[in-house]
Formats: sequence, C-alpha cells, structure tokens
Amino acid sequence: MLRLAIQKSGRLSEDSLKLIRECGISFINSSLKLKTESTNFPLEILYLRDDDIPGYVADGVADIGIVGENVLVEEGMQHLAVEQLGFSKCRLSLAVPKSDSYSSISDLQGKSIATSYPKILQTYLTENGVQANIHTISGSVEIAPSIGLADAICDIVSSGSTLISNGLREVERVFKSQAVLIANGGLDAEKQEILNKLLFRIHAVQRAQKAKYILLNAPNEKIEEISQLLPGAKSPSILPLAEKGWSSLHSVVNEDDFWEIIEKLKEAGAQGILVVPIEKMII
Repeated sequence: MLRLAIQKSGRLSEDSLKLIRECGISFINSSLKLKTESTNFPLEILYLRDDDIPGYVADGVADIGIVGENVLVEEGMQHLAVEQLGFSKCRLSLAVPKSDSYSSISDLQGKSIATSYPKILQTYLTENGVQANIHTISGSVEIAPSIGLADAICDIVSSGSTLISNGLREVERVFKSQAVLIANGGLDAEKQEILNKLLFRIHAVQRAQKAKYILLNAPNEKIEEISQLLPGAKSPSILPLAEKGWSSLHSVVNEDDFWEIIEKLKEAGAQGILVVPIEKMII
C-alpha cells in the first residue's frame, strides 16, 4: 500500500483528487475523514495541511505527496520532487499599495515586507541587491500595508483579484509555482513499483491533456500534402470513404499546433474537420 499525502482543502486539494480520479483510481471522499483508501488501487490518501506535507514525506509518515513548489522550496526540500504536475499554477509576487509610486525593486530598499515565504523572498532580495525588513506572518498577508505592519507584501497570486480588493498592485514576480509530486527517497521495492504504476497513469493523463484527436476528410490526391501538415507523433491513419476518390485521415496533434495549421489544412482541401478530446494517451 502506497500512502499519498494531499492538501486537506482548497484548490490544490481539488486538483489533486481530480488527477487521481483521472488515473482511474476510485475512492470515497469525505470532508469528515482525514484518510481514505482506494477501492481499486493500492493507495491510501492522507488529508494534511500543505505546509506539513514535505515533512511527513521526508520522515516516511507518507510515501508520496502532492504539494505546491512554493511550499517545497520554502521548506528547503526540493530534493523530494519527482514530477511537475502542471496544475494549480500560481506565482509568488511582491505587491505595494496602489497609491505608492514604484519604478523598480530598488524602491523597496530599507522597507518592510510582510510574507509567509521569508526564505524565497530573502533569496530574491539578495539576488537583486536589496536589503529589506521581512515580517513573517501566516494568513491575511494582504492586510499588512493597510494596518501599518509593512510597506509591501510578498504573497501567492493566482488571478490578482485579492490584491485588487485590498488596494494593492503587483509589481514583481518572485517565483513561479505549480503542483509537484514528491516522494520519500527510501521507498522499498514494492512501494516503488506501485509508484511507477501511478506515474505511468499520470503521464498518460498529462499527454492526453495536451493532445487532441483530429479527423478530417480529404481527396486522395491531397493526402500526401495534408499528411505533411499534420504534426502528429506518427503518420496519420488513412481510411477510404464510401465516396470514391476520398479518404478519412486520423491523427493526434497538440491543440496549439492544430490552431496554427487549420487554415493550411482547409486550403489543402481538408473538409469535415473534427477535433476530439483524448481521455488517456499511452505511447
């Protein structure tokens, strides 16, 4: 049995549980429970505070965990990271009151900055040659300037709406973060095998999120030209249609690449183009 630690509530928790479900792993989720077991995979899920997850994994209480990179770096446990997961993306930013003038990071020289991430902030300030007074607080960082506790803040930003509602504006991006999978370095062979199986499923889900299945009809004399336009992993599948002289081409493409070439496909004679989501992609 592999023991996974995730944040007990919030966006990261929701995104983590969604990923586990997309991996075909079933479990009963309840806000009243601090742990649950999968019914079809050797996995137990622990619901913990995000700041505690790296420590629990490092100590072996949990075998693996899903946590924000910002927490991992602040705790100095980057060595536990196994895989970037691509969700719960955010940034750690510096913000000042809207009424304050600001031209560069040097404007914070000698000022007071409130944050829950003093180590990351100190590294950033040092790299930029700025000396400032760091006030470490937990929660409600945005209120610090309005109550006179600090001149600026350094906090997690997603949409920026919280800053705006507190009369602040973002002036510097200190650190980019996303969810990462972490693991204890001393897993035995059995648990490592389960982790490998889980990673296999995660990779299949991640590849599917970035790709789309494309189907289109084309005259046979245009097949070669259209095939050259499709940036799939391999050459497209070609199936003859009932209408003589026409075929259906099937391929897998990156969604961003598809939008770049759609006009070229149409100009080359492609018709009836369909783009379909992929649930899992195994290569």
